[in-house]
Amino acid sequence: MSEPWHPERVIEPRFAWRVAETVTPTAELVDAGTRLGLGARAIGLLAGRGLAGADELEAFFAEPIAALHDPRLLPDASLFLARLRAARAGGETVMVFGDFDADGLTGLAILVRALRAWGMAPVPYVPSRLDEGHGLSVKAIDAARAAGATLIVTVDCGSTSLPEIAAAREAGIDVIVTDHHRLPPELPVALAIVNPQRSDSRYPERRLAGSGVAFKLAQLLLADEPGGPAAALDLCDLATIGSIADLVPILGETRAIVRLGLARIAAGPRPGIAALLAAASVDPASVDVETLSFAVAPRINAAGRVGESAAAAALLMTDDRQEADRLASELETANRTRRDMTSQAMSEARAVIAAVAPAAPADRGATETEPEPIAEHIPIHVTIVRGPWPVGIVGLVASRLVEDHGRPAIVGAELGDVIRASCRSDGRLDLGATLDACGPIFLRHGGHAGAAGFEIEAARWPEFVAIFDALAARAVPDDPRLPLAIDLALPALDVDYALHRDLRRLDPCGQGNPEPLLIVEGLTVTRVRAASGGHTQLTLRRRLDVLDGIAFGRPDLAETVLEGDLVDVVARLTSRTFGGYESLQLDIRDVASSGIDAARSADSARPASALDEAATPIGAGVGLVLPVAS
Repeated sequence: MSEPWHPERVIEPRFAWRVAETVTPTAELVDAGTRLGLGARAIGLLAGRGLAGADELEAFFAEPIAALHDPRLLPDASLFLARLRAARAGGETVMVFGDFDADGLTGLAILVRALRAWGMAPVPYVPSRLDEGHGLSVKAIDAARAAGATLIVTVDCGSTSLPEIAAAREAGIDVIVTDHHRLPPELPVALAIVNPQRSDSRYPERRLAGSGVAFKLAQLLLADEPGGPAAALDLCDLATIGSIADLVPILGETRAIVRLGLARIAAGPRPGIAALLAAASVDPASVDVETLSFAVAPRINAAGRVGESAAAAALLMTDDRQEADRLASELETANRTRRDMTSQAMSEARAVIAAVAPAAPADRGATETEPEPIAEHIPIHVTIVRGPWPVGIVGLVASRLVEDHGRPAIVGAELGDVIRASCRSDGRLDLGATLDACGPIFLRHGGHAGAAGFEIEAARWPEFVAIFDALAARAVPDDPRLPLAIDLALPALDVDYALHRDLRRLDPCGQGNPEPLLIVEGLTVTRVRAASGGHTQLTLRRRLDVLDGIAFGRPDLAETVLEGDLVDVVARLTSRTFGGYESLQLDIRDVASSGIDAARSADSARPASALDEAATPIGAGVGLVLPVAS
């Protein structure tokens, strides 16, 4: 029986489909790809992603250990090594100061483990998110002095801790900064600043996470020790978790670290990681980037979001499985609390956003004794809301609001006279550059293109809202829909096992090296079914066979797509094995009537900067008249 046909119906895509511009691979690239056993479609896809030469292509698929660079090339690497050698020879006490998120905690564990293997007994220190915030703190300096430490090594922070490092120096304590964040115009008076982002850096990879920098320094420390190189390499699993959690691009040396780390976990995870995987009911042999992103990293972060991160740090540093299980149970409890707190804050934030019209008055009567969530401004370009929420969860709320509204989101936690805020982008706004442009009004700020944060006096919040909204308006695209970056568009009959095998060779995928998305053209819907959990299952016929598809988180498709519709879909190509037989499947992200999006833009999906003026600071000739708080 043939399916009904609905010629009058048009299924509009939810997203703006952005197909990568076609790049014709060079003969050199084709030859290299052929030697590696890649098909023409995969070679063209990689060329479209910027792999231009044979050397780059071969490096992408080479054994990962070959892609690890010489740590001696890092800025101030020689100063780092010389000062620590002196500390070891002199029996000095060294404090390792790590940030409280997964990147900082894994980096802390890496350096503490490396120094222990090096014959030292470092003092680990994890700051309080609420009491100390990001960066080196005066409280930590006091703790170092009380412990008799003469050297502090920071991990994943410190580049912007100018007054704190000056205070440490006054107290007779040397500070070595190891970090990967943007550097301010004025650098701290640290003994050494090991940061591949430095303008004078000659290190080949600038995109390392904080844990990635720590991993390289572990290699530097242990290079000449008996068994040292292998011991340093064994820490790649921790660097992998930190890198994935911090959303650094899984390219270049980070891709090599992640490949090594996944193999290390699959072969037998260390006690702390094994305990976390057991708590999440995950088989170590099946661990991938997605597992670490959604099962492991949130559990490491949870303790710091609802309390203190000491348990997470201890978990990563223990070699005792019984202790690891106890600590993992503590983190599991914290993770459940984090979920509940986030859910409550989301409900409150959504209610405020729904209730407050754009250009609402700045303050709707919140009092110091009974703070109420405040939406200062809900413009069409960015979602901004603040409320009496825990500092540790505002970043999670911001991420959810990006999904809700399809635009950047800023969520502030009210802490008396100051507001500490987290920002998340939808990929079209460079948050780091935009916050830099607002810099003079902050007490402190920092971050990346996709995630950032700041602290500001509560009285200046309305001023910030006006400035940020005006800057964000410059990044608004003509098409208000969120973009989907697509690698290939091809007829349904061209979807085959050879393509699937080629695409799997791009693993591990993640930030900077996303799962390839395809437009599969000319499919006829033969079955539509709403699935539990808010998903939609589709059966799609091409010529003589069908492809099964699942659209996760798209319950709307069960209502908008009908049997008999001729559609194009954007999907990730996967497979499943059942009863000993493998079949191709489509992990569907979007659906449209076939041919409706023929005039697709080939615009790149790079994050748009808010500033054509390259992040000119406010007050430095932006050429924009903005209201300010009285």
